[in-house]
Amino acid sequence: MFGMDITLIAFVLLAGCSAGAVAYALMFNNMAAEKKVGRRLDTVKRAQTDQISIKASRDRVAETAKRRKSIQDSLKDLEERQKKRDSKVRKPPLKMQLKQAGMNVTPERFHIISAICALVFTLVIFILGAPLLVLPGALIVGALGLPRWFVAWKRRGRVKAFLNEFPNSLDVIVRAVKSGLPINDGIRLIASEAQEPVRTEFRRIVEAQQMGVSTPEACLRMGETMPCPEANFFGIVIQIQSQAGGNLSEALSNLSRVLRNRKKMKAKVQALSMEAKASAVIIGALPFVVAFLVYLTSPTYIMPLFTTSAGHLILGFSALWMTIGILVMRNMINFEV
Repeated sequence: MFGMDITLIAFVLLAGCSAGAVAYALMFNNMAAEKKVGRRLDTVKRAQTDQISIKASRDRVAETAKRRKSIQDSLKDLEERQKKRDSKVRKPPLKMQLKQAGMNVTPERFHIISAICALVFTLVIFILGAPLLVLPGALIVGALGLPRWFVAWKRRGRVKAFLNEFPNSLDVIVRAVKSGLPINDGIRLIASEAQEPVRTEFRRIVEAQQMGVSTPEACLRMGETMPCPEANFFGIVIQIQSQAGGNLSEALSNLSRVLRNRKKMKAKVQALSMEAKASAVIIGALPFVVAFLVYLTSPTYIMPLFTTSAGHLILGFSALWMTIGILVMRNMINFEV
């Protein structure tokens, strides 16, 4: 009886193992196929993820290239415009020179004033006893030299005053932008509260905006009425920021810092060149001082230079060579920063 139970149990176990083996044999192919399908799905998912990442990377690269090309095109356009403006700045017409000097004078009135100045200057030279040959030269100097020299002097003074106040105005615009105001409000604030001539230049920007000109274009026009690189820098920064985007307050803050550093560098160069300038002044004044001392000690010795035609010729050549020497020394000590 016990032997029959063991046999029955063994038979059941063998039957179960046989059935499991048969089932495993039948299901093995399906399991292998499912594993292959799973691996294929994982491969497809990884490939899709890689494609998405590659596409995102390509999009970023394309966006960067597009932005770089936009900036390059903007810089080329600005360079071409700047070349045209530089040609006008180097040799501006008389009307533009008067505007840059801050003089509310029309070219016609300026020519009338020049003619009056020429007549007065020639009359003064004649009263002082100059020979008749000098009078045509005095007429030319009075008509073309002195008035235009005065305009150039006014231009230099106006540019100097502009550079002293311009960085402070940029700082005001930076604070206005950081506080949430648009740049147009900052420009209007400078146009009403800043010192001259910065106030006049920004007022021209506001007037151009009211006429329909865009803010970048109006800022670029500042270089026409204010002949200095700093005004062009401001217009270029506004133009690039409007086309390429970016932090405007940071760009203007950097520009203000650059302008202050340029001012410090100019002052340092001027201080280092003062010795050369003093030497040039001494050398240029030496002939006149010596001539005056000779006149005090021996007037009969030097008076033939002023009373004879040969003396007049010598004085003319001496004045020519002195002028050339002064211009050469001026170019040698005139450092541009």
